[in-house]
Amino acid sequence: MISRRSILSLALAVSLIGIAFSARAQSEQAPPTYKVKFETSKGNFVVEVHRDWAPKGADRFYNLVKSGFYNDTRFFRVISGFMAQFGINGNPQTMAQWRDKPIEDDPVKQSNKRGMLTFAMAGPNTRTTQVFINYADNSRLDDMGFAPIGQVVSGMDVVDKLYAGYGEGAPRGSGPSQALIQEQGNAYLQKSFPKLDYIKKAMIEK
Repeated sequence: MISRRSILSLALAVSLIGIAFSARAQSEQAPPTYKVKFETSKGNFVVEVHRDWAPKGADRFYNLVKSGFYNDTRFFRVISGFMAQFGINGNPQTMAQWRDKPIEDDPVKQSNKRGMLTFAMAGPNTRTTQVFINYADNSRLDDMGFAPIGQVVSGMDVVDKLYAGYGEGAPRGSGPSQALIQEQGNAYLQKSFPKLDYIKKAMIEK
């Protein structure tokens, strides 16, 4: 008969293997170039990511997409003529797994022109999961360290149609509070900002 101690030891070993596998899965190196298809409430668009533009950002984005992180997430900050931002997971527990795992900055090699996809940040070395698509020539962001990782290669008309009626987020505007999204997830957004468009599914194109 297997002892209780043996069962517990086996369970611990399996758990540690799972944690190690999960860590590897979150840090896989991305291909030199890859495409991500986004199925959204407004239609589909495709982003092509170039690892040589910003390798750390491209790797992080690749692992987030592969893990399903962006599925059922809202475009919570859409500002006409500026950009569309997304990347806070609708499940607070899932979000918590990534929130404290920032990546180091990449040198800015491309400009924040219309259609470019770029990680949002709150200062040096703070990029985690949030990204934005530029609606216009936002090259002023280049000198601030915002390094594009890819660009929309099809479906930019879909991105242009994302709901922008809520404007800037709280506390500067009347849009969603990022802190409350982090704490309450989609439940908060569905109740208070029901018109937001969202990503149904994001996947690496084969």
